Amino acid sequence: MTARRMNLPRTSGLLAGCFLLLAGALTATAEERSQLAVGQQLLEENCSRCHAVTGSGDSPHPAAPPFRTLSERYPVEQIEEALVEGLSTGHPDMPQFVFTPAKAAAIVTYLKSIQAK
Repeated sequence: MTARRMNLPRTSGLLAGCFLLLAGALTATAEERSQLAVGQQLLEENCSRCHAVTGSGDSPHPAAPPFRTLSERYPVEQIEEALVEGLSTGHPDMPQFVFTPAKAAAIVTYLKSIQAK
């Protein structure tokens, strides 16, 4: 058997492994894009009446912070639990929200993506 034929299984195995890694990375990217879209949609539907929910612009309600600045106040990851348990504040303008864990995770994924750097 030639050295070239002996390396063929190894090369094929490496190529298959690379393909699987690439396929996994593409799936994660598609999953993240889906999370971002769901998170943005939820915030636009529930919060954009008062808050700026994208990476730019002012909030319609002057006292409502733009969501792109939330990380200046606290870690965005900590919002997820509050979204599931029921997010409310002390002022009467803001309604109380309760989201499923999946929706809360999508919101946090989106919020992380728009934070001012």
